[in-house]
Amino acid sequence: MKKITVVIVGMGFGKEFISIYQKHPNIKAVGICTRNPETLKELKSKHNLDDDLIFTDFEEVVKREDVDAIHVVTPVPEHAKMTLASLNANKHTACTIPMAMTVEDCEAIVEAKRRTGKVYMMMETALYTREFLYGLNLAETGKLGRIQFVRGSHMQDMSMDGWADYWKGYPPMLNGTHAISPLLRINNTVAESVVCHGSGRLSDDLAKRYNSPFAVETATFKLKGTDVAAEATRSLFDVVRQYRESYDVYGDKMSFEWEQLQDEHHVVFDGGENAVRIDVPDTDELLIPEIADFTKRERIDDPNHVSFLQGAGHGGSHPHLVQEFVGAIVEERDSAVDAALAANYTCAGICAHESAMNGGKRVEVPTFGL
Repeated sequence: MKKITVVIVGMGFGKEFISIYQKHPNIKAVGICTRNPETLKELKSKHNLDDDLIFTDFEEVVKREDVDAIHVVTPVPEHAKMTLASLNANKHTACTIPMAMTVEDCEAIVEAKRRTGKVYMMMETALYTREFLYGLNLAETGKLGRIQFVRGSHMQDMSMDGWADYWKGYPPMLNGTHAISPLLRINNTVAESVVCHGSGRLSDDLAKRYNSPFAVETATFKLKGTDVAAEATRSLFDVVRQYRESYDVYGDKMSFEWEQLQDEHHVVFDGGENAVRIDVPDTDELLIPEIADFTKRERIDDPNHVSFLQGAGHGGSHPHLVQEFVGAIVEERDSAVDAALAANYTCAGICAHESAMNGGKRVEVPTFGL
């Protein structure tokens, strides 16, 4: 059985992955990297980590020949730099969303993955939540019938304490993959072009940080090879709403709508005026036994982390991400969210923001050969 050594870089919600990797039968050893020595000490003791795989400097991780894979869970501005350094050091590389902040950096990562032949995976939680996997099953088994329209949203109050300063005034669609990727995946396609409009105004102190004035951005995407339109909306500041990271899908046989309020229950429409509130099932049966119970909310190690306070634990997605990343490495195949696909998902949001800043001008989205 092939076994690999992985180092997780970034111990915000990144620490949630330590136990999952440790339980995976194809993992030889798990290391961590963070600048905070107190965090290192605490996590080393809690997870019985090897002294030789404890790092405060990312550059030291990249140099280590015995490290097979790096999982980047650091602030957004560091994603492209760390991903490229990892791939160029011939490490299999996973990275939390987004892939990068510019189209050029996305292109560079796609090229680095192609050149090195290493596995790359964007760890998009929205594609592995129990809610999305439920809807994807409806689509793939034909229960939805012909999909006619999809809509996504990610509305979040990032003025809460706990978010890094770089988030202040962050343009909504510049990091839009949570709202966009489920819409593309459920249609098994990519975005070709986008028209996006900004709405409302941020306070002056927020707007000046990225020279982006909009409180909300709403995009409509043209999808490759289908007549379905996809609509996505995102807001981060100066909009009052409970956290919502959602998708809706409408078919000619059945439709699914995300709950309006947390724990209010989702709705399935199956004809006429029929509407049924449902609890979507857990997804542990899709996982290998060793990590199956990590889909449960009670397995969250730090429920008070800001990502979980608003994100409800990312819908049980973390073990699915680990299983797919490790599986791709062991089986010597591309991951389900490989570099080209991740680049399209990421660039869809980048191009949407560009459209909004240009009065709703249509912008072509790179498809990276897909």
